[in-house]
Amino acid sequence: MALPEPRPGLVIRYDYLWSHEAAEGRRESKDRPACLVAASDSSTTPRFVVILPITHSVPRGDDVGIEIPRRIRRALGLDDAPSWVLVSDHNVDEWPNAGLTPVPGRHDVWGYGFIPPGLFSQIKARFLALAEQGRSVGVRR
Repeated sequence: MALPEPRPGLVIRYDYLWSHEAAEGRRESKDRPACLVAASDSSTTPRFVVILPITHSVPRGDDVGIEIPRRIRRALGLDDAPSWVLVSDHNVDEWPNAGLTPVPGRHDVWGYGFIPPGLFSQIKARFLALAEQGRSVGVRR
């Protein structure tokens, strides 16, 4: 199956590189679910996307996250453990890129599905507010 069109709200599996890992000189990290928050116009080459990590870790310190409700985690096929979309850390990468991997156990499926519009609006608004304040740290891949 081909890679999906990179649309905001799409949850993918991605080799997300945390800003603190990049500061340590790392170039790779572990594959995890992640949410596309923005994509450049399809006529732009290369095409860039902004990706937010999804984590089981409760946000603390300067981290800001929005919890994904259980029913949405289940609908996406994520595990039952509480999860947050972190909006205070992001990656900017080309689409497609080498960090994309298929959903575990489904070698031909490249996306979990979409965050529902209401929740995605909250995620996007909070991310943009933090970005405007310089409080969302980005890693250009």
